Amino acid sequence: MPDKDDTPDGGEAALPELRFLKALVTALAGVMILGLLAILAILVIRFSQEPEAPILPATLTLPEGTTARAVTFGRGWYAVVTEADDILIFDAATGALRQTVRIEN
Repeated sequence: MPDKDDTPDGGEAALPELRFLKALVTALAGVMILGLLAILAILVIRFSQEPEAPILPATLTLPEGTTARAVTFGRGWYAVVTEADDILIFDAATGALRQTVRIEN
């Protein structure tokens, strides 16, 4: 039984194009792997760094009769939410009360 050639045009003409296509696919796979490794390296570097901790005041003096419920920090200030639904904003450097915001129900 003779060998049957299933490829169009005898198959020999398509081999250089298939080699080129195989090289392109291989190069694409390599570039994708390098990109994935670069992304993983960036993530590892970023997550291994310690986050900047806020500068806490040495003492926190609240007005008489107030109780703190929550504290948040910003650049150059910190805020205390009280049980009476007031937000007290203090200067981070001096500890002086900058502003009082009343939360209306």
